[in-house]
Amino acid sequence: MPVLYPTSSALNEVFSSHHPLTARRPSPTPPSPNFSVWSVAEDAKSKATQLSDEAAAELRKASEKAQAKTGKIELYSGKYYAACTFGGLVACGLTHTAVTPLDLVKCRRQVDSKMYKGNFEAWGKIGRAEGLRGIFTGWSPTFFGYSAQGAFKYGGYEFFKKFYSDLAGEENAYKYKTSLYLTASASAEFLADIALCPFEAVKVRMQTTIPPFASGTFNGLSTITGKEGTAGLYKGLYPLWGRQIPYTMMKFASFETIVEAIYGYMPGKKSDYGRGTQTAVSFAGGYLAGILCAIVSHPADVMVSKLNANRQPGEAFGAAMGRIYKDIGFTGLWNGLVIRIFMIGTLTSLQWGIYDSFKIFMGLPTTGGAAPPSKQTSKV
Repeated sequence: MPVLYPTSSALNEVFSSHHPLTARRPSPTPPSPNFSVWSVAEDAKSKATQLSDEAAAELRKASEKAQAKTGKIELYSGKYYAACTFGGLVACGLTHTAVTPLDLVKCRRQVDSKMYKGNFEAWGKIGRAEGLRGIFTGWSPTFFGYSAQGAFKYGGYEFFKKFYSDLAGEENAYKYKTSLYLTASASAEFLADIALCPFEAVKVRMQTTIPPFASGTFNGLSTITGKEGTAGLYKGLYPLWGRQIPYTMMKFASFETIVEAIYGYMPGKKSDYGRGTQTAVSFAGGYLAGILCAIVSHPADVMVSKLNANRQPGEAFGAAMGRIYKDIGFTGLWNGLVIRIFMIGTLTSLQWGIYDSFKIFMGLPTTGGAAPPSKQTSKV
């Protein structure tokens, strides 16, 4: 027989104090954490580490093969100076060529400060008028000239540093090490600029004449010698010495001092650190040295650009400098300083990094941070 009355459970459900709108709802199940992004990042990091390890292993193999082919290189031997010469050639040739766009704008603003308001405006105008090739105007004489200069500069510095050190003796060489760095670098740069000067003359004229007076390095050399003789290639040699010798003296002496100071603050000795740390120290020391180099040599750099662009045929060197200085004044000697600080700082850090990396590759010690001689150490 069917039940006519509601059951107790039904009554309880109907007359319960819970309102339908306020009734408790089951709490939602929290979503499971999504690790997909984390997994992708970790996978990419793992692959990058693997590639880095593989590249380091391949570099190590190549280094061992190169050292086996050349044989053990004794310090201050003919092979040692040849290796340093080649390392300097690569370091300077590649880096100066890479910053040709910066150098192009710097030279044009030094010759005519009103030509462009800024670097980006300059690159935009040159790019629209001449394309990418125009932005790299002068790359060819830059590569040849600074490769030759780098070879004489770094190879010569290593040679003269050892030569003057032997003349002074171990104790005096350490005691007057800054003077040693300055003298060795000045001697090396004196020779390096003789190799650089003809190419610098072509580069500056290509970059400061619109359109460029020559289509390439050798065309420029023949054009200048055809009109002015060989002397035309060297009319900027004196101001080039005036720019580059102080620059190089500051570059090498400050680098050696800064690197020694960095290792002095670090625990342990230089030999305790691997190639990665030593290369990083070279980069850091190079950039700081580059800032000082740019400031010291900038007025002469402006004068080199002006002389190569505006010196009249047959005009005496002193007369030309006097005329140019009268036109631009003292403040004009500092045109383009900011961009040159950036350019030289970058250049110098890359050069020291490349140079010391090559020395490590050939099994040679990096530059700077040498320990004092044993006798000197015992006195301290």
